[in-house]
Amino acid sequence: MSLCGWGRTTYARVSACTPPGRTGVGEAIAAADDHGLIVYAGGRSYGDVALNNGGRTLLSAALKRIYSFDPGSGELVCGPGVTFNDLLHRFLPDGYMAPVNPGTGYVSVGGAVANDVHGKNHDHAGSFGDHVLWMDLVLPDGKPVRVSPDEHPDLFAATIGGIGLTGVIVAVCFRMQKVPSNAVVLREERVPDLDAFLSRLEEVRSGRTYTVGWIDTLARGSRLGRGILESADPAHESLPSATSRRARVPVDFPGFVLNSWTVRAFNQLYYRRVPRGGRERRVQFERFLYPLDALLDWNRIYGKRGFFQFQCVLPEGTGAAGLPRLLEEISRSRASSFLTTLKTLGGSGRGYLSFPMRGYTLALDFPNKPGIEVLLGRLVRITLEYGGRTYLAKDAWLSAGAFQQMYPGLKKFVRVLEEIDPEVRMNSDLARRLQIRLPH
Repeated sequence: MSLCGWGRTTYARVSACTPPGRTGVGEAIAAADDHGLIVYAGGRSYGDVALNNGGRTLLSAALKRIYSFDPGSGELVCGPGVTFNDLLHRFLPDGYMAPVNPGTGYVSVGGAVANDVHGKNHDHAGSFGDHVLWMDLVLPDGKPVRVSPDEHPDLFAATIGGIGLTGVIVAVCFRMQKVPSNAVVLREERVPDLDAFLSRLEEVRSGRTYTVGWIDTLARGSRLGRGILESADPAHESLPSATSRRARVPVDFPGFVLNSWTVRAFNQLYYRRVPRGGRERRVQFERFLYPLDALLDWNRIYGKRGFFQFQCVLPEGTGAAGLPRLLEEISRSRASSFLTTLKTLGGSGRGYLSFPMRGYTLALDFPNKPGIEVLLGRLVRITLEYGGRTYLAKDAWLSAGAFQQMYPGLKKFVRVLEEIDPEVRMNSDLARRLQIRLPH
């Protein structure tokens, strides 16, 4: 079958298998050829992290069971195919939700571990891997093992954020969060420029549970970095339950639809949708956490050529200088990114390849048009210059050399892989592109 990343710039023709349960995972790994095997779940990684062109792919949809839940401690044990939508719809009516939520509910728990995903509450909750108590893992040699911070700690640290290369996760135990309602109190405010944005982020990051900002990347001069800041806390009272209505993008948009003129018009409307003095309202968790899920197949807006997402994090000490460089480069290129977010991150993750560090993370979507690789290369160089890194879950373009400079834990990660997988049975297109797994 043919699989692709969410950005639709990377495709793979694979031999796919769906094991009937945990017991079939070892056999699936053993059947892999020289191209190895990787797990493909929700298909929400933007690039090639879950692709294995010419090789074998394990579809984890069948590993979608909730094995146990303890309301007293909040401990949940589930299979890797369970999605954040599954968790929200099953447990929010009882007052529980996942402690960290990515930007879409279609991400699987296994994918959340493999990419150590973060959410809008990173300052307070860290990333998903910070809440994992233990995992059951089928190693590349087919043997099952339980890993935790106390049992096989190196293997645990390699699996958190380990982009699926340490084996196949078959169960994850983590602690759900107790919440008072199904909604948040959302505060929205206009921010006139980047200096004001960073100042407001610093003011709200310690006092509000959730923070995220939207940036107008076409604004220039004194308006560089203007946007909308959103901050939220759980509401004490629930909103009436309502059936989620989702529209769908039925066709691929023509490539000319997204250009600097249409994006500029969108940005003006989006900026002015919030009153000058700001506003406060209650919004259901699902709508606040996963706003783009209201539009199914929204990636088709970018047309058949797809799009690249670039997401980086800059350290707190260099972010105020590096972010203007990034935004000026984007504005100068006239690249059309209307899905641009700016957030603060509270600290480093537990994994050797975890993306977060304390600082600022900027995420942008660019249509796949001629010359985009030149812009991406410039953004990578600026990110490296200011001591940052890019997010592998979103990446489809990074070079092996830049990757090695960005991730200081890579050597420890590779040592674990050499110990547990000397025959390179777990592999992916991203691992080959970044030269993580070279055939022996």
